[in-house]
Amino acid sequence: MEELRYQVDLLNALNQKLEKEEKMLKLICETSTSAFVYVNFEDHYVKTVANWDYLFKGVEIREIKDISKIYGEVEEKYVLPLKELLFLEKSGIQSDSAIVRLKDGKTWVECEVSVIYDQMNVPTDKVIRFKNVSKIQNQNDELTYMAYYDVLTGLYNRNYFVRLLADFVRKAEDEQNIVAVMFVDIDDFRKINDGLGIVVGDEVVQQFGQYLSEFNSENVVVSHFNADIYCIAIYNPYGNRSVDYIYGAIAERVKSPWILSTGQEISISVSIGVAEYPEAAKSTLELINCAEIVMFKAKESGKTSIQYFDALILNDFLQNVAIENKLKDAVFNQNFTLNFQPQYHIKDRKLRGMEALIRWKDSDGKMISPAVFIPIAEKNGAIVPIGTWVVEESIRCFVDWKKKYTGHFVLSLNISAIQYKKTDFVDIVMQIIRKYDVDPHEIELEITESVLIDNFTEMTEKLCVLREYGFRISLDDFGTGYSSLSYLKGLPIDTLKIDKSFVDAMLVDDNARIITESIVYMVRKLGFETIAEGVETNEQFEYLKSIECDCIQGFLLGKPIPKDEVEKLLLRS
Repeated sequence: MEELRYQVDLLNALNQKLEKEEKMLKLICETSTSAFVYVNFEDHYVKTVANWDYLFKGVEIREIKDISKIYGEVEEKYVLPLKELLFLEKSGIQSDSAIVRLKDGKTWVECEVSVIYDQMNVPTDKVIRFKNVSKIQNQNDELTYMAYYDVLTGLYNRNYFVRLLADFVRKAEDEQNIVAVMFVDIDDFRKINDGLGIVVGDEVVQQFGQYLSEFNSENVVVSHFNADIYCIAIYNPYGNRSVDYIYGAIAERVKSPWILSTGQEISISVSIGVAEYPEAAKSTLELINCAEIVMFKAKESGKTSIQYFDALILNDFLQNVAIENKLKDAVFNQNFTLNFQPQYHIKDRKLRGMEALIRWKDSDGKMISPAVFIPIAEKNGAIVPIGTWVVEESIRCFVDWKKKYTGHFVLSLNISAIQYKKTDFVDIVMQIIRKYDVDPHEIELEITESVLIDNFTEMTEKLCVLREYGFRISLDDFGTGYSSLSYLKGLPIDTLKIDKSFVDAMLVDDNARIITESIVYMVRKLGFETIAEGVETNEQFEYLKSIECDCIQGFLLGKPIPKDEVEKLLLRS
């Protein structure tokens, strides 16, 4: 009797344990985000458990063959790999997994299959688990997108473009083919950003990028590098994927404005540089760099232009980069010197004054022409500190000369357009004038016509302020740029300098002679003084004297000389 009671108690205890375990398993299944299919091969038994209806509502699995119904729930491209996975026992593999997307296009499911085999390697049981991994997969997709694509335009980003271009280059090396890179830049994009705002700028970048995406294909890769810069790689360029074809299409498209979401119309132009593997470069980054370099050359040619790689362009660019690097040290250490070229009255050949001319000998002892380094300094902003140094150093020398020489003469100083447009330019010049106690009437500031191009009214007002302080104003290189005799009457200038190109040609070219005579005549009527630059022969001198030009400057009467020789010249004058 006791034994029977013991057996009953034991069975009750086991039942309670089973009930708890069943409750636990039921609770796990009900709260799980996964769905399971259990298969017993010996009994041909199949059962779906857990969150089955959540993932596969309406799909009933009653027999082993019914598992194939799941194929109809996933996107077409995942059907074949899913077939191999769901019937893993056919390949004798114990476990495997894959991630598939359902037909709703949003739900990602991880499918994991485990098969149990007996000692004879015959499958006895199988468990298939389906887990919703949409959140993780979407996060991964987002990270992948950010790794490969530009958020603003949807084009490939720079890093991924470099990888794809490297693939093109490796393929071209194996197949002895060509890869072209087009470096595309929107002209004057800063004016759009500054003038209309970055929101407008972003939409322009976006719309242009979407247009360029139309060229994407198996052999054409379009990317957005940054800001207003795009890069296009073309494998084996020909036909409708040739550089000329794509450039022609872009040039035609930018003839029409871009209509923004606000209804505003924006017109743009682009500059394009082209470099090809293997002619221009053998490596990916060098190929991109070469295309970028020649793009800057294209900008110099005008709007919506294209420039192909040329070794001379690359050499010029590298030379300019070398000069720019040396120029930074020269500006910091003020490694410049000054020469002064005398100017003479044409009637009596008496000294009128001196024009200060900057000179630079680089760290290698090589003289760098101002015609080379001044444009570079104007582009990178170094011209401002250089120009300030020239003004102060020239005036300091002028003060020393005045202490030793009592005669009257003028100091002429060249002022860059970049320097002149600075809001504090007048203040800086006046500080130097006061520091050295110089009479502004003895200082002549030479400006070029480029100063007046952007804002004629504002620049003229600044000239008037300088004139009120007593400075003389000279208009340099007249006749070479946007010259117009009609605007001279509105300028507060004292002197007009006739460019050397007219002086060189006036004795052999009728047009140059007529223009020179007209300039001198008109300027004299307006009450300005004229100075002819680059006078090198007696014939030029006599002709200029005959048409009543006031002064000359040139090698005939005086080459540029250093400060010490200026003192000797002043003592002889």
